[in-house]
Amino acid sequence: MRKDQLHSLPHLKLIRSRLREENTPAEVLLWSMLRSKKLEGRKFRRQHSIENYVVDFYCASEKLIIEVDGSIHDSSEAIANDNLRDETLRNWGFNILRFRNEEVFNQMQTVLQKIKASF
Repeated sequence: MRKDQLHSLPHLKLIRSRLREENTPAEVLLWSMLRSKKLEGRKFRRQHSIENYVVDFYCASEKLIIEVDGSIHDSSEAIANDNLRDETLRNWGFNILRFRNEEVFNQMQTVLQKIKASF
């Protein structure tokens, strides 16, 4: 796959759009802190596709992916899928941060500090 074909693949457009409309409350809260270059002037996108994956948040300048996970990610199958997905994306050169919904709700400053530290 060519590098210019990694992002925003057309066949995922409908999925990306639907996911933007159905953000979880934790994603909405984190997005309010990331949007409009609010965090250190970095531009983030939400529900951005890379390869055949749709990631919650993506900062192109830092090659940083941020995932916000709820209890649906706790099953052994989901953990295995997340691990495979993370490995694939890391092999493409992306850095990945994962936060639990509870962290976003209860420890937002810590979440933002961890994101800044990855810049």
